[in-house]
Amino acid sequence: MVEDTNMTDAVDTAEPVSTEKKEEIELPPLEAAARRLERLLGGGLSDKDKMLDFYTNPVKVVRRWLGTSSGAADQATAEDVKACAAKVLDPSGPCAGGYKLLVSAQQTQNEGSFLSMSSCREVESWLLSLAVRILWKQGSFSEALDLSNKAVDIMVSHMEENSFHASTAPASSLFPLVARMYRLRALVAESINDANTSTMLRQDMAHAYNMATLRRDVDTQATLLNCMLRDLLKNSQVEQAEKLLSNSTFPETASNNQLCRYLYYSGRIQAMRLEYTSSYSNLSQSLRKAPTNTGTGFRIAAQRLLIVVQLLMGEIPERHVFFTTGMKQEMGPYLSITQAVRCGDLAVFTKVISEQSARLQRDGTYTLISRLAHQVVKAGLRKLHMSYSRLSLQDVADRLGLPSAKSAEYVVAKAVRDGVLDATIHHEEGYVQSHDLVDVYATKEPTEAFHRRIAYCLTTHNDAVKGMRYPPDAYKKQLEASRGNRRKRGEEKTDEELEDELDDEL
Repeated sequence: MVEDTNMTDAVDTAEPVSTEKKEEIELPPLEAAARRLERLLGGGLSDKDKMLDFYTNPVKVVRRWLGTSSGAADQATAEDVKACAAKVLDPSGPCAGGYKLLVSAQQTQNEGSFLSMSSCREVESWLLSLAVRILWKQGSFSEALDLSNKAVDIMVSHMEENSFHASTAPASSLFPLVARMYRLRALVAESINDANTSTMLRQDMAHAYNMATLRRDVDTQATLLNCMLRDLLKNSQVEQAEKLLSNSTFPETASNNQLCRYLYYSGRIQAMRLEYTSSYSNLSQSLRKAPTNTGTGFRIAAQRLLIVVQLLMGEIPERHVFFTTGMKQEMGPYLSITQAVRCGDLAVFTKVISEQSARLQRDGTYTLISRLAHQVVKAGLRKLHMSYSRLSLQDVADRLGLPSAKSAEYVVAKAVRDGVLDATIHHEEGYVQSHDLVDVYATKEPTEAFHRRIAYCLTTHNDAVKGMRYPPDAYKKQLEASRGNRRKRGEEKTDEELEDELDDEL
């Protein structure tokens, strides 16, 4: 009984100590994320003065860490970034440049708790990107651009220093953070909207893209390519964007988000150059690969452009596309345009365009939608061709909203030449004679449609196989199980053989 009471007393006295330790362990979100990256990369407070062993695949480690720490980064303020930098960055170490940019001279520092060499550069780059992002959201574009330029110089100097010293840790862990900083700088420059700034950054991005290609920096390479395409499209330099697109190669191992952006920009460039089939393929793939839980703005922009491309191809989008969750309000004008194209009424189409011109110009689809007038006329002619075997040119002009019968004759002649209609124009009598409809299954159209669907299914299957993730050493269990079964089968066979031998002897 005495022993039991002593044990309970010991437990009771130990409980407050454990709670005090838990309270001491609690850290601010940014500092906790920085310490976690230090543990992931193999560092610790005990060995901060020595260089750790090279870790395997640091790029994936930093990518996943950026994804898991996004919550703390979104809620961070400028004061939080300064406080975290004062605690984890050594002002006399390799991160002195970032420390001076982030921490004010009046702020005190916590001695003895700085990050180790394995993660101080990564955390410094991350905190600099957070500071640039906060300034950009606050509207301080000039300060954000100045800080981003200095941050890029610091990161590049870190990578150059590590490339000359074999004893240091590999610089590949900085690749995702450098790519992030380049993208933030491009967004800040886009917000400033200065021609001289855009020209200077365009040259800098081209040089950085070449250097990233040489050092096999997949993250920076993909990000800079997308930033340059975005900048050229924003300045209406479609031909330059097409040259960049044709003379560059997108890395296969880039992140899924960068791949979605690249497919969207490629589809936009191809749509402007009348390559509607390729544009439709890239935009569809971009929507299929885009995340469903986040990125609603990107999916809305891609879906709007995809609807316009489908209309330019002569197809009518499915109705459920316009009523997708979170997109119904944004797709309202495009639903009206689709209905006008489907009816083939040029007057209604012109009215809708005039009412929604400001909205379409803001969306960046006004130029493409202005090409739809010919598709509206084609749709109207197709309906008249299905309904009447003979129709006067004046009636065609009245139905389609054309100014005269002569204009209707030109439009019908072009439609016949393009293969939209199978008819004969009688110029002297002033009417159009439609021919009998040919069975579509007797043509090559079903075969071509079947081929497109099979190719789409094969492409989807190959992409799914490439995107599968296999747990490490999963095959060993199956291998051991199969070997065990073989041994059992071998033992059973030997027992049967022994029995047969005994029977033969008897």
